[in-house]
Amino acid sequence: MTGARTNTLATLRGSIERIESHGDAYTPDRVALGHADADATLQGGLAVGAMHEVFAEAGRQSAAATGFVAGLAGRAGARRPLVWVRQDFTEIESGALSMSGLAELGLDPRLMVTVRAADVDTALRTAADALACDALGVVVLEVWGEARQLDLVASRKLTLAAQASGVTGLVLRVAAEPQPSTAETRWIVRAAHSPPGALWSAWGAPVFDAQLVRNRHGPVGRWIMEWKCDECLFEKPAAYPQPVAAAPAHRPYQTPALAGRRFA
Repeated sequence: MTGARTNTLATLRGSIERIESHGDAYTPDRVALGHADADATLQGGLAVGAMHEVFAEAGRQSAAATGFVAGLAGRAGARRPLVWVRQDFTEIESGALSMSGLAELGLDPRLMVTVRAADVDTALRTAADALACDALGVVVLEVWGEARQLDLVASRKLTLAAQASGVTGLVLRVAAEPQPSTAETRWIVRAAHSPPGALWSAWGAPVFDAQLVRNRHGPVGRWIMEWKCDECLFEKPAAYPQPVAAAPAHRPYQTPALAGRRFA
């Protein structure tokens, strides 16, 4: 009995070593994000056919992270179908995905399929099945909160499926702490101030405070990245002066009656 147990243990160790050595030797293709500094740190851009993680705090940061993931999907998808897997609980917390909003970001809603999973286990199985389909471009797995099911073993399965099919996997984690995984990169995303838009625009371009905290094949960094909706790429935000309030048009800047007074 002891000999059989020892042989089984040796076999498992050998399998793990082969998987890990295969992962180290794996050199994925890359797609440029458009942001020069981020692409240089990533040695050419985001690795396709690999898994990437994006973390965000709950609240308004979850919306920023969703937009950032949509941008990554737009760059890595190469106009191929996108599958977005979400928990039902996620939709209760942050609302449903807006197809018109994704279209404004430059994605084609006709190439997107959303899947609502009842729980984390179902979401993991659905994402793994989707990653095995080489007809897709990107699979997004959105998980809200701490999920013990999304451990190192589950991460390794998703990574191997992505490597085998060439489909890029993006794991969006909201209100969760990073845990050990086999992800190629890990990002923490926050909202950043948008530059002032044109007079006819009610808001500026999407801008993200993106911190790369894990990079398996290089250094890390932090950048302010602006998403260009028309070009579907990230760029450095253009320098612009801070807006200054205009003087009232109906009266002088400082009326004579108040000119001599001092204000606390």
